[in-house]
This record gives sequence, structure tokens and C-alpha cells, in this order.
Amino acid sequence: MKKLYVIGIGPGKSDYMTQAAHSALSRCELICGYTVYIDLIKNGYPNKQFYSTAMTQETERCEYALSKANEGITAAIVCSGDAAVYGMAGLVYQLAQKYAEVEIEIVAGITAALSGGAVLGAPLTNDFAVVSLSDLLTDWQLIERRIAAAAMADFVICLYNPSSKKRSDYLQKACDIVLQYRSEKTICGYVKNIGRDGEQSGIITLSQLRCFSADMFTTIFIGSTATQIINGKMVTARGYENKP
Repeated sequence: MKKLYVIGIGPGKSDYMTQAAHSALSRCELICGYTVYIDLIKNGYPNKQFYSTAMTQETERCEYALSKANEGITAAIVCSGDAAVYGMAGLVYQLAQKYAEVEIEIVAGITAALSGGAVLGAPLTNDFAVVSLSDLLTDWQLIERRIAAAAMADFVICLYNPSSKKRSDYLQKACDIVLQYRSEKTICGYVKNIGRDGEQSGIITLSQLRCFSADMFTTIFIGSTATQIINGKMVTARGYENKP
């Protein structure tokens, strides 16, 4: 059998990994992934072969896994969160057109919007939008339009990859766009290192978020007009109590 699993491992700790993900990894001979993600799971699978590459080497990583699967080695590509949410699932399918005999199975994982939302309370109980602020693969002008559209439509907005050394002011720019449609007192939240050592979280206003220092391991939540603080938690009302 020629098989490649594309697996979302969640935030990193085994508690957040689904049983389906763990079972798939147990069946694999070879596990491939970004170095940081391999380091998170390596100790849990001591008898496996591992192949890791650095950031920006995603194509090489997926190509290697597909080629090994084509040789008959049961392989996996691991991604943090969910493999189909800013992960490798789409790229694997694109590259797999050259490997028609390789069966691909996507194994869902817990993405940062969900695991981070659970830390903050219940910010995503109504419609929400997820936007990455990384312009490595998407033009910033398009990202700006997406943020504006989500803000205008009163979605709760979850921001991935909010800041980096090269993009230190992108979160501020995003907040400036949202402030055109939302009050500066809009409830917002952040979670750093979700489900990993050093996890930090907090609830702040949109005006405070504009000056907040975030990094690539931070997930940002910008509330809608229905978002409030209840018992210290960020909660977006869905309107149940108003129904007969």
C-alpha cells in the first residue's frame, strides 16, 4: 500500500491531539514536518523515522514525503493545528498529481482559533472569520480587503501570524482597519503558545490591541458588537436567551 497521511497535531501537547491523529502516526514508518513541530512530538514516537525541514521549505518537505510513500513507505506530513487550515493539505494534493498511486488521507486537528478560543472563553459562538496577516504567500492589499470586509460584516475576527520581525507593524495596521468599523472599546483577546509551555492569555480592548506586542505564536481574537466579558471570559452572545 502506498499511503501518505497529512495530520493536524493540534497546538503541540499530546492532550490536544485527536485519537485519530495519534493512531495515524502510530501506523506510520516515516514522519515529516517543520522542525518545530517534529520536536513537539518526537519523544512520543521513538521508533519512527523523522525528516524535518526549516520554514519556507514546505515544497521540499511534501515532495520528500510523497516520494517515500510512492516507494511503499507509510509516511506522514504533520502540521500544527489542522492540516487543512494554513497547513500542508492543499500543497500535498497539488504535488500528488505526479504520484497517482499514493493514497492521501487528511487527519483533522484542532486549529488555533478553536484551542485559543477555549482558553479565552467562548468568543466564536457565532459567525467568525479567520485571517492570516502573513503576506509571504498572500498580497497585503488582499489581506487588507479581507480584514475590512470581515470588520464591516461584524464577524468576530481571528488573526493568525499577527506579527514577526519583518512585519512588526502589521497587527497595528489590521487594528487601524477594524477601527474604521468598530469601537475602540471592542473586546479583544490574545493567546500565546496555545497548549504549550509558557502559555499566556489576556482580554484587552481594540485600542489596547493596536499597541500590543504579538509574535508568530500568538493568536488574536477581535470581538464583534455582540462580544462581552462575562466572569472574566470573552463571550460572544448568540441570542439564545432572547428566543421564546
